[in-house]
Amino acid sequence: MNIYVGNLSWNLKDQDLSNLFASHGEVVSAKIVTDKFTNRSKGFGFVEMANDDQAQAAITALNGSEVDGRNIVVNESRPKPEGGGGGGFKKRSFGGGGGGGGYKKGGSGGGGGYNKGNGGGGYRDRGGYNSDY
Repeated sequence: MNIYVGNLSWNLKDQDLSNLFASHGEVVSAKIVTDKFTNRSKGFGFVEMANDDQAQAAITALNGSEVDGRNIVVNESRPKPEGGGGGGFKKRSFGGGGGGGGYKKGGSGGGGGYNKGNGGGGYRDRGGYNSDY
C-alpha cells in the first residue's frame, strides 16, 4: 500500500520517514518529496508498505501524531487522476499592441488589433468589446 505523509518537518530525511513506519511493519520504500532546484523538503512524502493490514495500522497510529514538533497527516495515497495536469493554453494577442489602429467609435483607448483578455484596444464601441474568458 502507498501512504501519503504530510505536514512533515523540513529536517526529516527519507531514512527518518522509513524508521517512523518500520515499527508498524515492513517498509518497501520511503521518499520525502524535495524541490528539484533547492533540494529542500516540500514537507510531504510517500511510504510504501508491503502488507496492507500493517499499512492501515500505521495510518491509524501515526495520523495526527507529533513528529519533530509537527502534527503529521497520514492517509492512504490516492493515485493521480488519469490524463490530469498539463499546461493550459495561453491566450494570444492577434495584431500588435501599441498605438492607434483598430475600430474605435466614441471613447478613447490605446492599443490596436484584436486583443483577447489582454486589456488593450481592438474592437471598441463605448466601453469596448474585450472578451475575457
